[in-house]
Amino acid sequence: LCSECGQFHLLLDNHLYNFQDEVDDELICHICLQPLLQPMDTPCGHTYCFKCLENFMQEYNFCPMDRKKLSFQQCHKSSLLVRNLLDKLIVFCPFKAECQQTMQRCELEAHLQNRCPGFKKYKSELQQKKNPVSKGKEDPPAKVENNTPKDPEVPSGGSSLVAESSAAAVVSLGTAEPGLVNPAFEETEEGENLPQRTSLVAETTTIEIHREDPEEELGMRIVGGKDTPLGNIVVQEVLRDSVIAADGRIAPGDHILEVNGVNISSVTHCQAVSFLRHPGPVLHLMVLQEKGFSIKSAQQDSTSAANREVIHVTLIKRDRSEPLGIKLIRKTDEAGIFILDLLEGGLAAKNGKLSRNDRVLSINGQDLRQGTPEAAAQIIQTTESRVNFVILRQPGMQLSDPVDDSSTSNNSSSSSSSNGGSPVHHRRRMDQNHYRRKSHYQKKTVAIKKEPKESLGITIGGGRDNKNKLPIYVTSVQPIGCLFRDGRIKRGDVLLSINGIDLTHLNYYEAVAALKSNAASHSVVLKALEILSLNSPEPSPDMKEQGFGWSPLWITWLGLPSYLHCCQDIVLSKGNLESWGFSIVGGFEENKGNQPFFIKTIVPGTPAFRDRKLKCGDEIVAVNGVPAIGMSNSELIPMLKEQRNKVTLTVVSWPGSLV
Repeated sequence: LCSECGQFHLLLDNHLYNFQDEVDDELICHICLQPLLQPMDTPCGHTYCFKCLENFMQEYNFCPMDRKKLSFQQCHKSSLLVRNLLDKLIVFCPFKAECQQTMQRCELEAHLQNRCPGFKKYKSELQQKKNPVSKGKEDPPAKVENNTPKDPEVPSGGSSLVAESSAAAVVSLGTAEPGLVNPAFEETEEGENLPQRTSLVAETTTIEIHREDPEEELGMRIVGGKDTPLGNIVVQEVLRDSVIAADGRIAPGDHILEVNGVNISSVTHCQAVSFLRHPGPVLHLMVLQEKGFSIKSAQQDSTSAANREVIHVTLIKRDRSEPLGIKLIRKTDEAGIFILDLLEGGLAAKNGKLSRNDRVLSINGQDLRQGTPEAAAQIIQTTESRVNFVILRQPGMQLSDPVDDSSTSNNSSSSSSSNGGSPVHHRRRMDQNHYRRKSHYQKKTVAIKKEPKESLGITIGGGRDNKNKLPIYVTSVQPIGCLFRDGRIKRGDVLLSINGIDLTHLNYYEAVAALKSNAASHSVVLKALEILSLNSPEPSPDMKEQGFGWSPLWITWLGLPSYLHCCQDIVLSKGNLESWGFSIVGGFEENKGNQPFFIKTIVPGTPAFRDRKLKCGDEIVAVNGVPAIGMSNSELIPMLKEQRNKVTLTVVSWPGSLV
């Protein structure tokens, strides 16, 4: 409960008041539709609440009223006259049961602290809860609050990317076959010394973030999680003037592997958000950062393999979905992929022929000398039975005792699937247009009767002029309007229409105007979509957002019906010797059905990176106008390869979760 206004609201939200009389429209903020608080004037002559305008300017660069270009630094406090008029507005005491007094808005805080019997009673009851009769026991809420959130499912392993957690096809290295990594430079007949291959360099870094205010948000948006095709947690955007931006070491595209020593490379999206939002003065992050391509000649590649032992190992899966129990990583000083660990009890550990630090040269005959863990995972996952490894080992490395000699083989050329799995056209389910998560939406119609002067009492976000072109959604339901009294419209609901007026194609200001004009009616009919969480082991993500300006989580947007998607075309151009510079995950899989294609990685120094429109977590809907729905990974990759100098990607871009 806020001690200044006596009402319940989020820490960073505006105070709430019950006004005695209808407030003049000139004193209303056209963002929150409530009387102005800490009013700020724009150069174009409009006035908004300080917090409303500050939050609005994080998403947009124009005035909500006339759409003229605007920055928050150009705005200034309203005149003393305006502030005095607002402070003198008459409000009711919020504790109506015990106190029926009215006063000026500026006097309410002093009234609550010194004279209000209702607030005094509330504080007394709160004190009794905090100090139970038994003094020998600690206060349970304080004990819980001081603990770092932990999840029994989070593995305690090192900072690695688990190859079998995703099936990325690396477009950045330009190949139709997931395991074959072609040179980023085309081979030519001129000059044998021309670099023939490039390796994608990535390194793991530990970053310490300091916050003067332990509750202050970091200021970055994240996507991904083990409950999405992306697998890992990826930074989508770093907000200007934020803690992360001031530090300067974290950039879009970085993979977050650990938070305060806890491995989050295999947690759900909601769990990752919870870890990153946990307050504290110091935050330790371990991140994997792509550094771009490093050139390596064929001669260098061959000498690096000198004085090492080449070993052939075959593992036999009982079915396609059986994991091998291998963790694969990339190194900063050497191209290719290496075995970081063999999971205890896994197929590879039982076989005993593979060891830590082995370099994987090929799997099922597909060259991985310049490959990635994601490319290896794609080959392994699409193999029905025999997985043939060719590995390079330092001399003197000791092998564990083999458990089953019959599972080894000296033949690495046999392949159950030379291109990572042929597309199974007849098994596609084209009616599955969306990747269904542990949530779905339910349409609802809310019809209420109200007093003409009674407000709806909601604030909204989104709008088709938003940079992510979002539908209109409810950011808060305030306890002073008819919708709070009705109880059916909730925070996070997507608003479809009001009194028959379609809201789904409106920009933010148009939606505010439509809601405001219809709020004057005696009756209001709202149509909305409500998200319903199903079988979710963690608490609702909405309830975790204490102290944060509210916006839906990234994973919430993924389940929206397609008619609410707003697609945009991104045109990329490149030279003959360049690669596009991004990796993708998703697509049709026999055991998972149709999944969307997502952008997982954007490589520094490439066309996709320089264009700056494509973001990690973007969903690819079509390539050059050809729908991607129903395609497998091995079908979309060749289509991208065929586009030599120009490609048009139709994408849906959802904002990542703010932490």
